[in-house]
Amino acid sequence: MFWKHWVSNIQKSWVFKNDYKEMPYRINKSFKNSYYHVYNRGNNYEDIFFEERNYSFFLSKIAWIFKNDIDLICYCLMPNHYHLIVKTNDNYVLEKAMQRISNSYTKAVNKSLNRVGHLFQGRYKSKHILDNNYLVHLSRYIHLNPIRKNLVKKPEEWEFSSYMDYVSLRNNDSLKMNIVREQFKTIGDYIQFIKDYREDQFCYIKDLLFR
Repeated sequence: MFWKHWVSNIQKSWVFKNDYKEMPYRINKSFKNSYYHVYNRGNNYEDIFFEERNYSFFLSKIAWIFKNDIDLICYCLMPNHYHLIVKTNDNYVLEKAMQRISNSYTKAVNKSLNRVGHLFQGRYKSKHILDNNYLVHLSRYIHLNPIRKNLVKKPEEWEFSSYMDYVSLRNNDSLKMNIVREQFKTIGDYIQFIKDYREDQFCYIKDLLFR
């Protein structure tokens, strides 16, 4: 069984109280009360999840290692890559957590499949999310990944993302969704926001993605 079940007008408020605007950027260190897009893919674009229990194990590692140090806001696990939106509750916790998750997961998969070598394409990547507009558009991009890759027809059909939790089809108390949900009056507004995606809206988040 899959691991425990985990706007109409977008508010223009800032996620952080900054006196200036700046574009998201790739960083090496994480800082307290910050939001990040975290991403990694398989080495040579190969798969990192091979069966359902791999997805479950990876999510269980996130829950165990993040604990109170990092909030999981949004996620999507794809066969050969993953996307997370997280909030750090202390300085420098993301680096340590992701290293532990990557090492532990790689070791478990290699043992299970009797393989050796790297599973991921290097160190995870992270980009700082500075305002709510970026945040909600990124959540939509992440939740639509399975459709974009022709794995499913509807986002709720992909079990290994947080979309079902966002639209109340599943309940995962560990997810901290309020920062996204509060940008919409109702869950129905978020569902419509997902449906209204157009490729020309890619410009909203292009600086938060990885090529």
